[in-house]
Amino acid sequence: MVGGHRWRIEYYPNGDRPECTDSISLFLRLVDRSVTGTLKVKFDFSFVNQHEKQDSSYILAVKPDDFSSPSTSWGYNNFIKRQDLEKSNNLNDDCFTIRCDIAIATTVDLFIMVPPSGIHEHISNLLLSKEGTDVTFKVGEEEFAAHRCVLAARSAVFKAELFGPMKEGKMASVIQIEDMESKVFRALLGFIYTDSLPEMEMNTIDEGKAQETLWLQHLLAAADRYDLQRLKALCEERLCEQINVSSVTTILTQAEQLNCCGLKGVCFEFLKTTTNLKEIIAVDGLDDITRTCPSLLKELIAKLVS
Repeated sequence: MVGGHRWRIEYYPNGDRPECTDSISLFLRLVDRSVTGTLKVKFDFSFVNQHEKQDSSYILAVKPDDFSSPSTSWGYNNFIKRQDLEKSNNLNDDCFTIRCDIAIATTVDLFIMVPPSGIHEHISNLLLSKEGTDVTFKVGEEEFAAHRCVLAARSAVFKAELFGPMKEGKMASVIQIEDMESKVFRALLGFIYTDSLPEMEMNTIDEGKAQETLWLQHLLAAADRYDLQRLKALCEERLCEQINVSSVTTILTQAEQLNCCGLKGVCFEFLKTTTNLKEIIAVDGLDDITRTCPSLLKELIAKLVS
């Protein structure tokens, strides 16, 4: 009697099937006719002198089987080859003893609904509410309030600027950010607080793909500047979708400058297409590369002839 139910070990010395005649088969059968539902049962067989298996807790890792009636049995058609048993220490005076460890699952209806994590929303709300902000950045004519600890936790560059050796004496109450547009810095902060790529701000409905490409390039440069590798990868991914005859040379040049190998490779694949390359040459599209990154032109030629 185990778990309030009666069980039986069924032993077949010559296997339970014609294809198992060289093995012994072992099965566990439920013989309790009072069972009305389904029992989730974990079990395993072992020889009693296998000391390493005497702790029954190991069967907790076994996949459970369903026992629902006296006709239900589970087990092993090929528990052990007969010749292997005869050679083992488990057979003494032509006898062996089998141990069966059984664990019966007891189910309890779950009534506690665990809500999904809200940490992203909570942290992003800090930026929106400006509650507890302790540092202000000025970008152009616009000011942005933020939290030093959040910035430092997300960016090694911000950490060095706000807390590390790069910090000089008493910091100014407002930190000036040069060489960056306010909408790019706003997107940078948005990523820091949400870990997702913000959507581009649209001033007019006429701003289209070209403006989005330029915005992504500026954001990619900002991500590189503040060592935000995930944002950098997200920008690269989006820029791969923006590659066309008009944009490929500027994207390729930036990819080379910022060591964006994946983005650079996609640009090369685009340029290797004869039709695309002819269109770019027709509008002198390679002139910028020749002037700013001549090594890129050599690399492109090498790929074209390979």
